[in-house]
Amino acid sequence: MNTSITETSAAAPKILVLGATGPTGRHIVAQAKERGYDVTTLVRSPQKAADLQGVKLFVGDARDETILRRALEGRDAVISALGTPASPFKEVTSLSSATRSLISAMKAEQVSRLVAITGIGAGDSIGHGGFLFDKLIFPLLLRKVYADKNRQEAIVKDNGLDWTIVRPSILNNKPGRGTTKALTDLSNHHGGGIAREDVAKFVLDQVTSDTWMRKAPLITW
Repeated sequence: MNTSITETSAAAPKILVLGATGPTGRHIVAQAKERGYDVTTLVRSPQKAADLQGVKLFVGDARDETILRRALEGRDAVISALGTPASPFKEVTSLSSATRSLISAMKAEQVSRLVAITGIGAGDSIGHGGFLFDKLIFPLLLRKVYADKNRQEAIVKDNGLDWTIVRPSILNNKPGRGTTKALTDLSNHHGGGIAREDVAKFVLDQVTSDTWMRKAPLITW
């Protein structure tokens, strides 16, 4: 089983996509298929995945290590595009719980490459989302979601995998521009947005690149 992928790999990468029925996950699956990747998805609702053509589909909970191990068989890499709705009052644990199960399953199946999407406001990107996001949306709607994204990031970083964490700026559904700025020095960055289409492209690029290995860039236009 492959445990790493290089730019010169002859065979198309075999990837598992989590969160494939979400708005960003759909772009990831579509673009991966365009690149000729062998794509497996794990979804909770087969009805929502009915239009995902040309992929191998597993149905189950992303927190279930047993189904994760089945979905990981023969895979080279994992892309996690898991999301969760805004939760102003209720504690959120789904992202960290699923990531903990995923890491365990990846180790068991000897898959080491993980590209995980979190978002601006996670980790040291907090306070760089612009006035509206930082002062209103984040504290009123997303504080508990991002507390779990922080737990998720810590789990990814602390388990010895070949990880990349991708933190998109404010997501939109505009057509992609095909160009993306990736930043780790955020001292002069506040706000910004990026198309989900361009997030998908950047994330897929990381599957066969080590440019951002064990780093957590913020991506924006």
